[in-house]
Amino acid sequence: MLDVCLLGTSGMLPLPGRWLTSMMLRYNGSSLLVDCGEGTQIAIKEKGWSYNPIDVICFTHFHADHISGLPGLLLTIGNSERTAPLTLIGPKGLQRVVNSLRVIAPELPFEIKCIEITEPSAHFSINGYEIDAFKVNHTVACYGYSISIPRIGKFDPVRARELEIPVHFWNKLQHGEDVVVNDKTFTSDMVMGASRKGIKVTYCTDTRPVPAIVENAKNSDLFICEGMYGENDKDHKAREYKHMTFKEAAKLAKEAKVERLWLTHYSPSLVRPWDYVDSIKHIFPKVIAAKDQQSIELNFEDD
Repeated sequence: MLDVCLLGTSGMLPLPGRWLTSMMLRYNGSSLLVDCGEGTQIAIKEKGWSYNPIDVICFTHFHADHISGLPGLLLTIGNSERTAPLTLIGPKGLQRVVNSLRVIAPELPFEIKCIEITEPSAHFSINGYEIDAFKVNHTVACYGYSISIPRIGKFDPVRARELEIPVHFWNKLQHGEDVVVNDKTFTSDMVMGASRKGIKVTYCTDTRPVPAIVENAKNSDLFICEGMYGENDKDHKAREYKHMTFKEAAKLAKEAKVERLWLTHYSPSLVRPWDYVDSIKHIFPKVIAAKDQQSIELNFEDD
């Protein structure tokens, strides 16, 4: 099971009831954060989730509404008796930006590891999360993220018995390890079925529509996408400032064949984003204008 929560849905500046951009995932005791706008740690507290298990923070880009909450969050995590390293992932320049923000959070009881993305795409495997970063089109270097939880095939006990593999070796084979019994080597593929469908969440914001979004969001269980403008007369603004409209997000969701679409990162002028959702349901029906604290539990297909 993967827990997903949009902690903040506001773009540019926080509003009453709408914190700045941030999303949190929880899987198998480890949490992952995408972006850390102002108010993120308050939003986590309001949700009732914990700071301590946050092991990874991915940044889309370095505009203030996506990273200004980091120093306070680091201090709070430090006060939660965390000592395990924390991994930060983001565009080139991440180390410099983090070092600048840490002027007001210099002493922490845990190590910070910064991974800078310098190519159009990159892949990371951390704590069971398979993270694919892909470059999008904003006014500064900006990346979207697809986060997947893969699932191995089913173990075949009948086949294991036919091969006369002792039961106490089964667990190792289930976890991909080879075992040797009476000088004979057994590999996991001899007793494991084909990989099953996992869980996939794709998140992108602050961008114009680009093919990389469709490619990476393809067949996602949840696609969280920027909807900066819902009004029909804001197309020119979206193009000028390199953001997206509700209609453009819906078209991406349709093309990527995702299961559901959550809109986020609203303009401060968009006071009631949900009022504009019906106008795009003919393009992609399973869409909502997400609110702060919007959450979902995503389960494996046969759970």
